[in-house]
Amino acid sequence: MLMNAVEKAMMNNPVRAALQRHFEMPLLLELGGDLRGGRVLEVGCGRGVGTELILARSGAERVDAFDLDPEMVALARRRLRRYGDRVRVSVGDVEHIDAEDGAYDAVFDFGIIHHVPDWRNALSEIHRVLKPGGRLYAEEVLEKFILDPLWRRVLVHPLEDRFTHEGFRQALIETGFEMVGSRQLWHQFAWSVANKPDLPAATALTDRRAAAYAEGSLDER
Repeated sequence: MLMNAVEKAMMNNPVRAALQRHFEMPLLLELGGDLRGGRVLEVGCGRGVGTELILARSGAERVDAFDLDPEMVALARRRLRRYGDRVRVSVGDVEHIDAEDGAYDAVFDFGIIHHVPDWRNALSEIHRVLKPGGRLYAEEVLEKFILDPLWRRVLVHPLEDRFTHEGFRQALIETGFEMVGSRQLWHQFAWSVANKPDLPAATALTDRRAAAYAEGSLDER
């Protein structure tokens, strides 16, 4: 869902940029660690402030970034031009990510998933494009903020099936992630880091059973 004019103004100003730079990015890296040369995707990059921080502070070697809004993509391309071929910016949709399975070492979400009506599809797509062992860094707006009568008057969000902090954590786990760490503020905002396991849980269990059987400690039935 595209932002309205009010939210665009809220998301594209020096105060928001300062918050990302001095609070959100440090917190996400504190929770999840740096990337040491990895290939990274940012979903919903806006005018490119988050992408710039990923390049400058996370240790990422290359960042692909996309946004649903062509106007924001144009602004991001101008902002990030100096990074050359370390960054690629395009129009894209988090429910239909134009990337191969296992393409990225990490995915960053600076407040985009709550804009998606079927947000669980977005989590599934992010899980798909992460490498085994890859990591999601997410900053999200929670149900309490979205459904507040004041903000409902001035912002445009999907209103059905919104998530709480715990609901977002549970959805990550159901998608196949393992939680690394999370924080929440006023039950309105949350920061979460989660891993895509090296092996799917069922495969790992099968491998453990096979190893135990080979050692003679498990009867195969």
